Amino acid sequence: MSEYFQKLNTALQRANFALPTLIIDQERLDQNLAQVKKMLTAQAHRRLVVKSLGSMALIKYIANELNCHHFMVFHLPHIALILESFPHADILFGKPMPIAAVRTYYEQIQTGSQKSNAQIQWLIDSKARLEQYLVLAQMMNLRILVNIEIDIGLHRGGIQNLAEFKSLLKLIEENPQHLYLSGYMGYDAHVGKIPKMIQSVAQSYQQSQQLYQQYITCLKHDFPTLYHAALCFNGAGSPTFSLHATQSVCNDLSFGSMLLKPTDFDLPTLEHFQPALWIVAPILKKLTTTQIPGLGALNRLISKEALFVYGGHWMAEYVYPEGAKTNALYGRSSNQELVNIPTSTAIEVDDFVVLRPTQSEVVINQFEHVYLYHQRTFTPWETFRS
Repeated sequence: MSEYFQKLNTALQRANFALPTLIIDQERLDQNLAQVKKMLTAQAHRRLVVKSLGSMALIKYIANELNCHHFMVFHLPHIALILESFPHADILFGKPMPIAAVRTYYEQIQTGSQKSNAQIQWLIDSKARLEQYLVLAQMMNLRILVNIEIDIGLHRGGIQNLAEFKSLLKLIEENPQHLYLSGYMGYDAHVGKIPKMIQSVAQSYQQSQQLYQQYITCLKHDFPTLYHAALCFNGAGSPTFSLHATQSVCNDLSFGSMLLKPTDFDLPTLEHFQPALWIVAPILKKLTTTQIPGLGALNRLISKEALFVYGGHWMAEYVYPEGAKTNALYGRSSNQELVNIPTSTAIEVDDFVVLRPTQSEVVINQFEHVYLYHQRTFTPWETFRS
């Protein structure tokens, strides 16, 4: 990787970059998109997780490459951004929205999107919330699309048993003019995180799939009038995408982070995806020794050289130069972070250190732009922060 980062350094200097900058490698992104196409069958809808991508230009690029108009949204203001670019989008909320947020959408956002013919699926995690939505639908003369959150092992809320599930379906069945069942959402992020001595990945995934299937079977047998071929059975997420791509009861698969692959997604299930997101920061100072305030003569025991970089303390890990690490004794800084490097490392002031983010959703929104890097050129894309 050192040669790769050296070429990136040269390109950054030729382009006169001087600030901490967020970079997406287009070639690596394209390879990850090709991997999705290779893995995913035509039977499942591809649903992009908006919060994980953080830039409408990036989302439009990916959506075009994957021919995708299905999105998962976690933040109400993001709906307006999606509708502006995708007026016929299928939008599924990834978490339940407070009733005030639902009212805001119908009173302000939908009204402002005159050309929109989007399908909005609201996530419902309890009967109490469904009753709230029903009252609003009655007051505003709406027909709300209901997607039910089911607990298939993550234990983060949602419907936890068939009795509770049936009570929701009964309420939907009794109010067809205001409530319409659009599907379920079952998130299985716990798969692969349970210690292997307790349960294997295969066992955990199979168990979550069996739970999901129980809810599908219940709907078919007990509420046949609510069952239809267009129901959205959403699942996956980047950590379990490859498992669902192989075999799944779900027909709608969400993903996002794996296309950029920050370090939190260094998982066996994503081994065929490549890191494509970097933070680069100029080196402001290079010291031949590291001196910790208060250590005095003991500083002689620290043999590594020290860099002070522009910015720092990001949710990211230093990957270039090789062996670069923060210093726990000196501490972190978001202004000028100290980075230790092995002695005689070939890097100087005005070169760039490179970091790999641990996640994308927070890091992208710390920058006003992300730059698409391709063949030594950089194209600026606005982020949601802009």
